[in-house]
Amino acid sequence: MTRLSPHFHLSEFVHSQTAARRGIDNTPPPWVVANLERLCRKVLEPVRAHFARPVIVSSGYRCPALNRAIGGASTSQHCRGEAADIEVPGISNVDLARWIEGNLLFDQLILEFYTPGQPSSGWVHASHGPRLRQQELTAQRVREWGRWRTRYVPGLVA
Repeated sequence: MTRLSPHFHLSEFVHSQTAARRGIDNTPPPWVVANLERLCRKVLEPVRAHFARPVIVSSGYRCPALNRAIGGASTSQHCRGEAADIEVPGISNVDLARWIEGNLLFDQLILEFYTPGQPSSGWVHASHGPRLRQQELTAQRVREWGRWRTRYVPGLVA
């Protein structure tokens, strides 16, 4: 088992039910592993240290075939090992996002599908890459013209 940092293993970032069902090999190349190590060192380990709780990775690396299978964006930072969707048990996802916002350097921080009053709803997308834009967004499900779609609004809206 490849260790990326003191508290994170590669297996946490490559495990995928979709990949397993469809027979997709989600093994990252070495340059992606290096990016995952940096993500752990710069974002995930500091989160774990601050909250003194495990960080749960619900989506980490996605090879191009897996990303297509789940309908991910072609420019997804998950495909480069620069992003992870995370939660910390017992910590509100909005509190998690706000702590990252105020304490860490990141490229993109997205509070995804959080419902006010439901602390464990949604998840936090955190990325660390060469640009470090400090971009903060909130992803919301909205109904337009009879269809559900995702809308991204600037900032962390809770």
